[in-house]
Amino acid sequence: MSVITGKGRHRRKNDETNQWESGDEDTEIEVKEKVVQEPSTLTSSKQEEPLIEDDEQNIEDLSSLRDKSRSKYLQRRQETKLEELGKEIKSYQDRINSLTYREKQDYEHKKNIYDLVKGRESLKRDSEQSSEYQLPQDYVNDRKRKLGVLNEREKVQEVELEQDQPKRNRYDSQWERDQLDRATLGKSLAKPDAINLPGQEDYEYVFDESQFVDFEEENTLEGSNKDSELPTKQPEISEASSYKAVRESLPVFSYRERFLSTLESHQILIVVGETGSGKTTQLPQYLHEAGYSKGNKKIGCTQPRRVAATSVANRVADEMGCKIGQEVGYSIRFEDESSDKTVIKYLTDGMLLREFLTDPELSSYGALMIDEAHERTVSTEIILSLLKDILKVRTDLKLVVASATMNAQKFSTFFDDAPVFNIPGRRFPVDIHYTKAPEANYIQAAITTVFQIHTTQERGDILVFLTGQEEIETMQESLEEAATKMDLKSSDNQLLICPIYANLPPEQQSKIFEPTPPNSRKVVLATNIAETSITIEGVSYVIDPGYVKENVFNPISGMESLVVVPCSRASADQRAGRAGRVGPGKCFRLYTKWSFYNELQANPTPEILRVNLTSIVLLLLSMGVTDLIGFDFMDPPSPDTLMKSLELLYALGALNAKGMLTRVGRQMVEFPIDPMFAKCLITSSRFGVTQEILSVISMLGESSNLFYRPKDKKEAADKCKEKFHQEQGDHLTLLEIWKEWVDTGYSSQWCQDNYVQYKTLKRAREVREQLSRLCIKAGISVDQKDEPRADSITQMIQKSITSGFFPNIARLSKMGDSFRTLKKNQAVYIHPSSSIFPTKPPPKLLLYHELVLTSKEFMRNCMLVDDRWLSELAPHYYNDKELDLSRK
Repeated sequence: MSVITGKGRHRRKNDETNQWESGDEDTEIEVKEKVVQEPSTLTSSKQEEPLIEDDEQNIEDLSSLRDKSRSKYLQRRQETKLEELGKEIKSYQDRINSLTYREKQDYEHKKNIYDLVKGRESLKRDSEQSSEYQLPQDYVNDRKRKLGVLNEREKVQEVELEQDQPKRNRYDSQWERDQLDRATLGKSLAKPDAINLPGQEDYEYVFDESQFVDFEEENTLEGSNKDSELPTKQPEISEASSYKAVRESLPVFSYRERFLSTLESHQILIVVGETGSGKTTQLPQYLHEAGYSKGNKKIGCTQPRRVAATSVANRVADEMGCKIGQEVGYSIRFEDESSDKTVIKYLTDGMLLREFLTDPELSSYGALMIDEAHERTVSTEIILSLLKDILKVRTDLKLVVASATMNAQKFSTFFDDAPVFNIPGRRFPVDIHYTKAPEANYIQAAITTVFQIHTTQERGDILVFLTGQEEIETMQESLEEAATKMDLKSSDNQLLICPIYANLPPEQQSKIFEPTPPNSRKVVLATNIAETSITIEGVSYVIDPGYVKENVFNPISGMESLVVVPCSRASADQRAGRAGRVGPGKCFRLYTKWSFYNELQANPTPEILRVNLTSIVLLLLSMGVTDLIGFDFMDPPSPDTLMKSLELLYALGALNAKGMLTRVGRQMVEFPIDPMFAKCLITSSRFGVTQEILSVISMLGESSNLFYRPKDKKEAADKCKEKFHQEQGDHLTLLEIWKEWVDTGYSSQWCQDNYVQYKTLKRAREVREQLSRLCIKAGISVDQKDEPRADSITQMIQKSITSGFFPNIARLSKMGDSFRTLKKNQAVYIHPSSSIFPTKPPPKLLLYHELVLTSKEFMRNCMLVDDRWLSELAPHYYNDKELDLSRK
């Protein structure tokens, strides 16, 4: 009898039958006992008389014992390793929400092995206790061997695919292999194209790596914090660190004395400082501390945007330990939080411009800081031109013009070579990444890049630049929906979406400044306000689609519209710099490097060269500036734009034939609104409908953000909107909405039930209250007339609106498929959002609030008018031929 030994249970081969037989258990036990009792005898069996007559049997039993001993060792080793694996898995589970992608993969792999082994042991125990038929051990071993061969073959194929070598499988077509990979569900059969984010189960919402935006790193935006005096991180405010410590940590603090000494010897100083250097919050305080606010004087600081003025004022009030409106205040349109105690006042440039009306020499100010002057807004341009003359008279007034590097020299030249004072910002190097190919949809590309950063990059907040509120709300909705599906809204591993735009309520705007919770990432969706006007701590990644929304006015057609255009290279660099505030950052530009250098202009176009200047011209005329062509503009606007503004003011009755302001014109100046709106208010007093016109005007300014349409309730929202529609047009529709809201006691629940934005109506209410006070100041009666009226209230409202907007009249074309402006004969169309779209038969004559150029020239906020009203209210504007056309 021969003996075959090996791992596992031993077997014997019968020489006579040539069949395998199981070993004799009794003999096995007996040999085991003898080995234990007499080990020395066994070792000397070759020299002495053997214990067992059959030597072959002795060798077989010894091999069996070795196999059993090894099996027990392997069993104990498996149990030990399994226990260690369980502890390792437990450690992963304790910090599951903070695992990296690689750790997540390792955890899932080890957990699968652990569950497989535990499941097999459980199955084995059940089978040992069961009397059911079990497959032979050889079958199981043979099956495992075959699976092992298949797995090895699959690994070889995957390596071949990665190395792009000749393929050894039957799928000779790359397309077929791709389709197989897409159709296969099992991870072991497909390439790892999808990433399962932390906290999500298999086969749920996944993010496809193949859809990532393809970036390439081209260059690095060098940092400016080479001065060892600049700290690398701003301390947080806590019990241990006061506002004083935070102020002293800012880069501008080390330049305080040099700044004050330079300003003492010069009346005008151009300050160049990066965003985050602290110039906006600290320089006005330095001026106050240096005594420039003595003698009932104030320190004024202008901002081009309302959000920046309010947020910075609140910050400085906190630093000075006072309540907003006391020592520190702000003033924006329709909102004034200042008092007689105010010594530092933040205000929009438009509000400072209006202060010239009541105080042409700005005698209440001891020092002025024109912040973000490089943005070149119309109001800033006019202010700088006026200040250039005023400073010659007021030698005690100090002027600080804060600008980015790109325009500093231009401001210095404008102010007769005023000195330039540089304050470096705390900026770290920023890696610039461009796309390898143009992106067709930059919104979708931005959404993809957010998750691409979230899944592949280290911790750090993300700042996304968008063009306006509509884009921000669209992207916010998409991000929140995806984050919910991917379980990124829980307490750990949160993806916090924080929007910021001008119409957002202050309490929601403040969220972007709050510290990001641990194990979370904040995604800030902002307009170009975040380029320079505000500083958001914690941003390490910037996504720049490369677009900005600008207001463009065509003086020939009279069309003024907001259009999305490529931003400038200077603006792109400003955006990229936001990623280098707290450490080295990255900027992902959703356009190619070629586009950056060939399609983007070097600097933004000054606003004064591309907007309607009617309000500005009226303001300058009221200040006594009659020579508009010779006025000292930094960049003079085109003569055509100035002439169009003068013609409109004359048509509205604000100017006489000599170009001098009339009584109506002086009343118009009192209102910080478009002169056409102001004319409506003045005329409404004669018709006795001032209250209604106040409501219409305040609602028109907020009409674009009035309704909202939830994705799951679009039909219900549209039906609610339709029930407000008035057959006379959008102006009366807005008035109807206002009346119903007032009747409910300004109810927020009513807004919710009717899909109306409560915050929008609340702003309209605040605007209306301000305009009502200004009417009284301008001598316009706001009381209703009780005597009988020849026309209905609706017609008098329509007439009042027509008195201001008579230049915006369009008639139905002969074909009936469009409208034609009465003055320019330009083809225009009713906007789909209008309450009279579509109306059958279409009206013959319409008044519109504004023309918007999108896919077509659309008329927004339309109202039906009677041709007889034009003869009554604007006979001087339309000739007989045009009036005849309006009657046909």
